[in-house]
Amino acid sequence: MDELGPVVGIGAGVEDPLSAAVDLRDRATLTMVRSALERRQVMLAFQPVVLAAEPGRMAFHEGLIRVLDADGRPIPARDFMGAVETRDLGRLLDCAALELGLATLSAVPDLRLAINMSARSIGYPRWREVLRTGLARDPTVGERLILEITEASAMLMPEIVTAFMDEVQREGVAFAVDDFGAGFTSLRYLRDFCFDMMKIDGQFVRGVAADPDNQVLCRAMLSIARHFEMLVVAESVETQADAVWLAEAGVDCLQGYLYGAPTTEPAWTEAARRRA
Repeated sequence: MDELGPVVGIGAGVEDPLSAAVDLRDRATLTMVRSALERRQVMLAFQPVVLAAEPGRMAFHEGLIRVLDADGRPIPARDFMGAVETRDLGRLLDCAALELGLATLSAVPDLRLAINMSARSIGYPRWREVLRTGLARDPTVGERLILEITEASAMLMPEIVTAFMDEVQREGVAFAVDDFGAGFTSLRYLRDFCFDMMKIDGQFVRGVAADPDNQVLCRAMLSIARHFEMLVVAESVETQADAVWLAEAGVDCLQGYLYGAPTTEPAWTEAARRRA
């Protein structure tokens, strides 16, 4: 036996350091998010989505949920969503995002806005009540609201998602399949979902102008979208070369840092402040 003694590992019933560190990080994240929700320290950051053929024209904005830490600094969703997605906190964040989005749509009559949601929230009574109340309060909101569901989330409960989409599309609400290509959508279910919009995941978009493999994949996704009569948005557009290639390939809309980073101070709030 080694003079340092036996190696004690996971098999001996001791948690490995990496798992312990991840657990500690997640618990800290949950505490931070819970505190922000209790203090109502949540907001939306808005990112523009432009027409590919006319990049100077806005198609819509995406509202991305942010929570504020104890010092009032906005924390991007990527830093906390993984820890809360399957928990009740994830549903509460979806409620907050939808409530903020509906309020923004009511306040800005010419705005069209996309809000992210998890398929898990469909059966969450509070989220459904927020949606029902918002649609009833302002009859113009439904036709200007886009609900984004990731491909992976939609596949968790496809039958429930399709029934919900059929119900809410009657109110004018549009649906986008987000991060398309990053998950494992069955084409049979894609046919049944009847999404209005496909958002191509950024991993296929970044550098596409010089990447033959991603060009083939983007064209394949465009072909699928066209067959199912979906508008196509390319995410994570960061260079002019990529934007030109995507527009020429037939993508309808572009979203990414080339056209604007998410901001908590969009143009309409600045205009309202000047009027005041």
